[in-house]
Amino acid sequence: MNINIIEPKVEFVTPINGEIILKRIEECGRTCYQSQGKISKDDTSARRFAANIIRRGHESVLEHCSFTVRFIVDRAIANEIIRHRIASFSQESTRYVNYSDEGPTFVKPNFFKTKEDEQLWRDTMASLAQTYKTMIEHGMTPQEARCVLPNSLKTELIMTANIREWRHFLKLRTAPAAHPQMRQVACQLLDMCKEKIPVLFDDINY
Repeated sequence: MNINIIEPKVEFVTPINGEIILKRIEECGRTCYQSQGKISKDDTSARRFAANIIRRGHESVLEHCSFTVRFIVDRAIANEIIRHRIASFSQESTRYVNYSDEGPTFVKPNFFKTKEDEQLWRDTMASLAQTYKTMIEHGMTPQEARCVLPNSLKTELIMTANIREWRHFLKLRTAPAAHPQMRQVACQLLDMCKEKIPVLFDDINY
């Protein structure tokens, strides 16, 4: 049976304007000091202010801004992501989605060391996909047939969190000790954040 295999992926759902985010953080944070008169017309003062509050550990100000991300990962990695708190999640449901027509989609792991290892995984995914299809044909519902679907099954997961929580997420999930597949998408997201949102993620490295 033909199977669908994809690479993991992450993308912004929220349109990201880094300058607007910095300015909002500065506006909110300067309320604490009543120093709004120091706000510049461009983002110069906002950049300085954001860098300063991060350096001082005053990250509660970062909670005033949030953004939403779509993860396209396997079920095992999705289970790691939803362990995070102070975030909202929406996830593709294997109870209601019927994968029998086009076949399930699987996310290729990034840790195979040999072609033989990868082929063993592919053969196993093909066998499970066929079993799932047969179970549906025998009258089982998707929520019943899903019992044979593996951790490698692709899922789409939407996560919304404030910037303080995203920083916490990225510090944990880009660390060398993180699961290799989790780290793969987390590093992608960190690079995207550094590109789109100045200052706020510059101190996190992998």
